[in-house]
Amino acid sequence: MTIPAEKIIVALDFSDRESAVGFLPKLEGHQVWIKIGMELFYGAGTDLIHEARDRGFKIFLDLKLHDIPNTVAQAITVLSRLPIDMVNVHASGGSEMMKRAADALNSGSRSPLLIAVTQLTSTTTEQMNREQRILGDVLESVTHYAALAQAAGCNGVVSSPLEVPGIKLACGDRFLTVTPGIRPSNADSQDQKRLTTPTEAIRLGTDFMVIGRPITQAPDPRHALEAILKGN
Repeated sequence: MTIPAEKIIVALDFSDRESAVGFLPKLEGHQVWIKIGMELFYGAGTDLIHEARDRGFKIFLDLKLHDIPNTVAQAITVLSRLPIDMVNVHASGGSEMMKRAADALNSGSRSPLLIAVTQLTSTTTEQMNREQRILGDVLESVTHYAALAQAAGCNGVVSSPLEVPGIKLACGDRFLTVTPGIRPSNADSQDQKRLTTPTEAIRLGTDFMVIGRPITQAPDPRHALEAILKGN
């Protein structure tokens, strides 16, 4: 199965601007997105976003905002002025927080996609029950958060690929799913718990798959990406 490049979001797992900028040419020629997470954003600042945009990449700014509604809305207002295409908040921040974030994006001159994080792919049912005190299984929690996010005006959610069919059933096919927890069959699972291969994720219906270290830490990142695109 061939995987469309525009469904791949490459997580730039670096802590400084120089490493990230040096890596970007290895992705050029493919219409993949890039993800700038907390570590890199805090280390490199906003200049990297402009550099990546100038190279033609779509950008997912993965900061997982989670605070009182007013603070998140103001942060989203500032972030939306950057040339980003997707930004996220934590669904556990509540419906009002997500709605205020969506309203802030819709009132600006640019409107990146707003995605809500449900349960992290490192979370197990046991951990969710025991530490978060949320009863039931992960799928129940994820689909509940997805319904809240949709009602609040979000464009989609972050989940593992395993929950995508349940999300689509609850929220419809047009509600987007962004899925970490993607590992080629020959890759180490590392700190992820709820995983699939890229081909399995496509079959489950994911819209975007986030892949980091199997590409960024590969001896030949371009070859690793192209193997994934070929469904290997």
